[in-house]
Amino acid sequence: MFSLKDLRKILFLDIETVPIQPQFAGLSPAMQQLWEHKAQWIEKDSPLSAAEKFEQRAGIYAEFGKVIVISTAMLQGDDDNLLLKLHSFADADENILLTQFSAMVEKLQSRRFPDLILCAHNGKEFDFPYLGRRMLVNQIRLPKIFQVQGKKPWEITWLDTMELWRFGDYKAFTKLDLLCAIMGIPSPKSTMDGSQVAGVFWQEQNLPKIAHYCEQDVVAIAQLMMRYAYLPLIKPENIQYSDPSNLS
Repeated sequence: MFSLKDLRKILFLDIETVPIQPQFAGLSPAMQQLWEHKAQWIEKDSPLSAAEKFEQRAGIYAEFGKVIVISTAMLQGDDDNLLLKLHSFADADENILLTQFSAMVEKLQSRRFPDLILCAHNGKEFDFPYLGRRMLVNQIRLPKIFQVQGKKPWEITWLDTMELWRFGDYKAFTKLDLLCAIMGIPSPKSTMDGSQVAGVFWQEQNLPKIAHYCEQDVVAIAQLMMRYAYLPLIKPENIQYSDPSNLS
């Protein structure tokens, strides 16, 4: 399906998002009204109020959430001794975070990998559009690889590990940790889960913890692509996580 040469030009990534405010009351009256309208269509049978739904669900909607971490990885080293090197962008100021990420992607594509590929799990339905939308909100120029308007599907260099697993079955939604379990890949859910991210951010203010959690997902995505390519998993000792004290 893929060669090692193909995998070397992939930027693996995952993002973590939170509601734009820690509580519903922090929204402007206009945004509160807009969320209340949207909340009517979110889990219609749920007994939760619009405010409770905001705290639990708003982070997954680009109109009411923001990106706090983007973790990335690329393959390096010799073919027989592959290294996976990770780097995370983490900041409470979304504009800073997205500006740094955009500059890195532009640099990669213009100087080293003109045929750069982005890869995420459920990336085509979540990570990639979320990043693009939030760049527009922050008025950050879209990197070339995000300028997909008017392009034919085969001209868009985005890979989605969940889409690859579907084999055309668009009813299926398979979580990353389940695919890891059946493929013999260590679970990425060892320290926390997605439902805890907002609390760790707003209450604990612990971005390094969230970044490490996000990097574990990126490692799992890269390992899954190794399985898809019928290649050995990257050795644990060859996985270089970012320095949590030097996140940028």
